[in-house]
Amino acid sequence: MTKKPLIGITFDAQGPGGYSHYPWYVLRENYCSSISDAGGIPFPLTHDLTLVEDYLSLIDGLVITGGGHDVDPLLYGAQEIHPSVNLKPKRTTFEMAITQKAFQKDIPVFGICGGHQLINVALGGTLIQDIPHELPHAIEHKQTAPHHEPTHEVKIIKNTMLHKLLNVDKLAVNSFHHQAVKDAAPGVIINALTPDGLVEGFEAPAYRFCLGLQWHPEFTITSQERAVFDAFVEATRG
Repeated sequence: MTKKPLIGITFDAQGPGGYSHYPWYVLRENYCSSISDAGGIPFPLTHDLTLVEDYLSLIDGLVITGGGHDVDPLLYGAQEIHPSVNLKPKRTTFEMAITQKAFQKDIPVFGICGGHQLINVALGGTLIQDIPHELPHAIEHKQTAPHHEPTHEVKIIKNTMLHKLLNVDKLAVNSFHHQAVKDAAPGVIINALTPDGLVEGFEAPAYRFCLGLQWHPEFTITSQERAVFDAFVEATRG
């Protein structure tokens, strides 16, 4: 029987309140089920920097998840920080460290929403700190509709890995972000765009597998999105 690959998935972190009077980790079930449905074993990762090397010695692939926080603008050279920026320093420090070392080891990496943004920064790119502020005429990117409903289309760029996986030119997606990729990192190929021109996806062919998607494919709004997780998990078997 072929061994199933172990896929590290980053937690979000919350302070005291809500679920517990003490700090707690959180991870939506569909991140995990998307991995297990594709043939992998989901393995949540705590934000302990001392465990980065240990985690990387165990996992076959890495998923950087989304969350209600932003990458510190100082990490991509910004001189000012927009008031809307919400930081979680411990989480970001851990995710930057494990992502950069995963690339060094050529472990497949998949970033979703905030994870997509973090990967771009980890590879040397920059971000739009607040879409409404910098692009006031942009479409709505932080939907009020439920997460499992699409609110806009993205154009899938031909001759990219993503286009080959999805085999469609357009895809209806959900949208929950106030930041976006500004300058794509060196070596990155943009593979998806919104109608207003924002980057919705990229890939980095220099690595065994590197994909960032701004939307949340773990909700599998369309059947094509399952192909993304299938391809990612398959790449971890290499």
